[in-house]
Amino acid sequence: MNYLSGLIKLVTSLVISTIIIYAINFVAGFAGADYSFTNGEVFVMWILMAILVNNCFRK
Repeated sequence: MNYLSGLIKLVTSLVISTIIIYAINFVAGFAGADYSFTNGEVFVMWILMAILVNNCFRK
């Protein structure tokens, strides 16, 4: 059961981090910025944002 809750937290944090990254990029586009990321940059940002979101879940 512990593995299941860990897997749910992992998937949730990855999904939320994806939403946050694209939301920031979308808002920056309205400000006139044009960001283009390589696959490696997106992967690093995605993992770091997932770690941040996962730490916010901890009590």
